[in-house]
Amino acid sequence: MIESALVAALAAVALGASPTHATPGTPADVATPDGGAALVADRVLRVYNNNIENLVVNNSDGSCTRISGPDHLSSILVDDAGRTGTSGVAPPDILIVQQVRGSGQAEAYADQLSAKFGYPAGTYGAIVAWTDPEPWGSTHKCSSQSLGDLKKKQTNGIIWNTRTLSLASGDISKYWSAGWLRPGTAYADGAGCTLYKPPNSDPDSTDFYKWKRTSAIAARFTVKATGTSVFAATMHLPQENRQNACAGDGDRGIANTGIHLGADATSLLNASTIRVVGIDANRTGIAPGTLSGYGMTGYGSKATNGSSKIDYLFVRGSVQPSIIDHTVGGTKSNHLALYGFIAY
Repeated sequence: MIESALVAALAAVALGASPTHATPGTPADVATPDGGAALVADRVLRVYNNNIENLVVNNSDGSCTRISGPDHLSSILVDDAGRTGTSGVAPPDILIVQQVRGSGQAEAYADQLSAKFGYPAGTYGAIVAWTDPEPWGSTHKCSSQSLGDLKKKQTNGIIWNTRTLSLASGDISKYWSAGWLRPGTAYADGAGCTLYKPPNSDPDSTDFYKWKRTSAIAARFTVKATGTSVFAATMHLPQENRQNACAGDGDRGIANTGIHLGADATSLLNASTIRVVGIDANRTGIAPGTLSGYGMTGYGSKATNGSSKIDYLFVRGSVQPSIIDHTVGGTKSNHLALYGFIAY
């Protein structure tokens, strides 16, 4: 259906019709760089994924810069042609985030998103794996310790638009742990892997709570207008996953990537029509078809962290094409944001 609509839109342009601009959620032609037009679907679920790095950016000279929530949001939200800062940028439905300080920062960020679109505070809801995780680490590679301290508390969260989506309390999964290879342990083709949580987490006092930043969380939402079920999950895997893929005890993860879904999350996923998973995997080379067993495809192939692609967005649903490869180049974070606009 989307393909035929696109052909019709291109034909209209060829006949000299002028593109129109409509309010979000209604059909409209949007210009593309080649002079054509793409038809915006009647119903679109706008989803983003980003490791926001506690809204602190590391600079090449060792300094760090604090970023405001509104500035960060302006840098990741795009219109249907992949452009930031235009009147065509519509309110997102789901933001999958990693590395927030806890529920306080997540809720403040959600309220800043509400204000950006003129909605009252509370319009965007937020859930996190840990409400107030204990701090860990030292400088976080910031020459200013005060900025480094802002990154000492880390958890993962999901922010959603309550105008378009509902969430029942029973549709939130318990957090589940990532896996890792403890220092000094032989990998042995994954046999040395274990769950990254006590008593198998970092034993030293400085890094003891580092495992909390990798606790994953998932939820099953319902689109209010149609009753369509939507699964969303957020994960942040340990740095050790780059060299040694670990998902749990003796487990290399799905397709040897270190990725796995908890039992509760899998139940929510199986009961959902649209499925979205956002991951900072700290690992390169994860293929788009990695989660094909769950009906999902990966979107975006560009590097997301320096010269490496370590961030991934997997979707089950009809994702609209993107002229920027579903990757937002101007993201004000150490990681580039990924997005998918899903027609339903």
